[in-house]
Amino acid sequence: MNDLMSYLDTVSAETERALDKALPAETGMAERLFAAMRYSCFSGGKRLRPGLFAATLELFGRELADYSCFAAGLEMIHTYSLIHDDLPAMDDDDLRRGRPSCHKAYDEATAILAGDALLTHAFCQFCRVDAAAEAKLAAIDTVAYAAGIGGMVSGQMADMQGEEQNIPHTMERLEYIHRNKTGMLFEASVLSAAILCGATAEQQALLRDFCLQLGMAFQISDDIRDAVKEAAELGKAPGSDERNGKLTYVTLLGEAEARLRLQQAGDAAFALLEKVDFGNTARLAQFVSFCLERV
Repeated sequence: MNDLMSYLDTVSAETERALDKALPAETGMAERLFAAMRYSCFSGGKRLRPGLFAATLELFGRELADYSCFAAGLEMIHTYSLIHDDLPAMDDDDLRRGRPSCHKAYDEATAILAGDALLTHAFCQFCRVDAAAEAKLAAIDTVAYAAGIGGMVSGQMADMQGEEQNIPHTMERLEYIHRNKTGMLFEASVLSAAILCGATAEQQALLRDFCLQLGMAFQISDDIRDAVKEAAELGKAPGSDERNGKLTYVTLLGEAEARLRLQQAGDAAFALLEKVDFGNTARLAQFVSFCLERV
């Protein structure tokens, strides 16, 4: 895990340089909005999505420095989703990464607008990547679908409905939530990089299958962490999933079964990487190990 953390530190530094360049300065009539955007983007975090993007570039022999604006866009989308998830109308979390959530540090209206601004500004960054037009459009389309009705937004809707008493808590719903709310942006981070590098349809399909298992492993580990870790490590109040009636692997199956499912997803992800014959998968394998070891 130490090797991955060191790698993510390097990715973070490159991504944050791109974010600093892309985000507006805290001045002018919209100063409060711009401050909230920066507050949320520079609140820490491991930069896993830019990390997956960079690791996939590495798989195809490319450097993140040549695509850092795209990585910044991915982080903007992830940050927007966290801002909106924390709102009282959604998960109602007061803390994010050990600091007041955006709506607590500013106010709800500013937080909503900051999220909106980050989502839309992300696509400006995608458009600025230096790549062939067809590949660029395909990569942007992949991210747009994953961030919207094909992924995060649909997953969040299903997650919210899952808290209602009259909605059955089923494995089908749980897998849908995790696949869309978390897994799809992981997948988009990997596939957009592969597309920009000219990956074949067969290569993309293999990476898509890998991302399905990786995303599942990450979310199961997240569910377990929420149930068993302390606030100082989580950066938020522990046990919030259970208190809010969230549908998770732990609340549906119990911790022991959740840990078994985590190992199965990890094993499946490793097995898929063994099928990759077009580059070194060691870096992507570290992300799988991270999911298994963080609980």
